Amino acid sequence: MAKVITSVNELDFGFGDLRSMPVPEKVLLVKPTFFSVEYVINPHMEGHVGNVDKLQAQNEWEHLRSAYEELGLYVHVEEGQRGYPDMVFCANQSLPNITEEGEKQVVMSVMYADERKGEVPFIQKVYEESSYDIVHLDSSRFNSFEGMGDAIWHHQKRLLWGGYGFRTSKDVYEIISDTFDTPVIALELTKPKFYHLDTCFCVLDENSVLIYPAAFTDEGLELIRSIFTNVIEATKYEAEKFFACNATCPDGKNVFIQQGCVDVNHKLKDAGFKVHEFSTYEFLKSGGSVFCMKMLLW
Repeated sequence: MAKVITSVNELDFGFGDLRSMPVPEKVLLVKPTFFSVEYVINPHMEGHVGNVDKLQAQNEWEHLRSAYEELGLYVHVEEGQRGYPDMVFCANQSLPNITEEGEKQVVMSVMYADERKGEVPFIQKVYEESSYDIVHLDSSRFNSFEGMGDAIWHHQKRLLWGGYGFRTSKDVYEIISDTFDTPVIALELTKPKFYHLDTCFCVLDENSVLIYPAAFTDEGLELIRSIFTNVIEATKYEAEKFFACNATCPDGKNVFIQQGCVDVNHKLKDAGFKVHEFSTYEFLKSGGSVFCMKMLLW
């Protein structure tokens, strides 16, 4: 069912028509050994160059690692690489998939910023060692695609949500849709501080999503509300200051989120989710939080 959808009028399937997809049971993490803010490639980095407490960053990362283990996920840890301080944000370098026949695929990213392009080969090795079929985009045709920073799987369904406008080219979703034989709902991003879809859109379960509405066009909001019956909205304060929507819900029940999202956490609990708060303050200085710091794998 390959197709890229940009408006409600193009939806020619119902939620019940979507094929099922298994929940990932593994998580990839990259050690923050070399994490720091050494350059400015997004608005959140401004004023933070050289201002990372590396010991605190390591402690924050360790707490997240332990939480995934306690949730029952197999945790695969990769070493960070000198010269690539943002490699810890391992949601960005790839987009994995598992077919209905159980075959594993991955589309490798074309990073927008030159400073991050060298991260991709290191992450590719993880997939090669795990028997994934590696797919490369034509970098002469597509100048940017930043993996699951912008392309996010619906929970347990073969449907991708794809953000574009800042770090990912809209046209890339035609290739991804064809490669994975999966429909993609493409959402235009409108605010520079919300440059990745994962900064303003968090799939919680099959029916629920957490969003920052102002980051989307009216057409995008209409698409989101046409698929999800429960749309939880974050305030500007919590979305910008605490990256509330950069949370993750690996099992459709437990939400891992940055500390301080008081309003969002009340809404999540009222909706029946179990909330786990984490300090990612050091990583916020680089424009990333919980979702950015992991990759779920099959």
